[in-house]
Amino acid sequence: MSAYRDEDPRIHAIKTRIRVVPNFPKPGIMFQDITTLLLNPKAFKDTIDLFVERYKGKNISVVAGIEARGFIFGPPIALAIGAKFVPLRKPKKLPGEVISEKYILEYGRDCLEMHVGAVKSGERALVVDDLIATGGTLCAAMNLLERAGAEVVECACVIELPDLKGRERLNGKPLYVLVESH
Repeated sequence: MSAYRDEDPRIHAIKTRIRVVPNFPKPGIMFQDITTLLLNPKAFKDTIDLFVERYKGKNISVVAGIEARGFIFGPPIALAIGAKFVPLRKPKKLPGEVISEKYILEYGRDCLEMHVGAVKSGERALVVDDLIATGGTLCAAMNLLERAGAEVVECACVIELPDLKGRERLNGKPLYVLVESH
């Protein structure tokens, strides 16, 4: 279930605050710019509030945010629901021992890393990012958390690009998004 199908007036306000930038970072890409959402304190707060309303009381102990924009939304959600925040970073950004998960993007390969010991076996995790496109990054994040023994409860994104069919790659894991974009 996705919030954009509901009648909550906050959803429309959030959607209107996301700027679409054609041909960025390369021709043919319609970049979903959340910086315009972040510039509006009410829309930004409403975004966080919608996620908190969904996850409060769900016994989630880990909010894992994907670098970099998952770092914007993840920490306030984690604080509000009483969970720890675990950053999932690009390679060579975390000191100490890490576990890694490589994945394929439509334009190349990438990797996510997480500190060893950041997540304990049996913890309930929420994965947070700004957008789901092809689903590769979210799948890598889920694999990383599950390898550490966590149960991934759901993935949460502000925006979904449904034409890229990322939801289908999540192997049945629930995905909660606030707005669709085409």
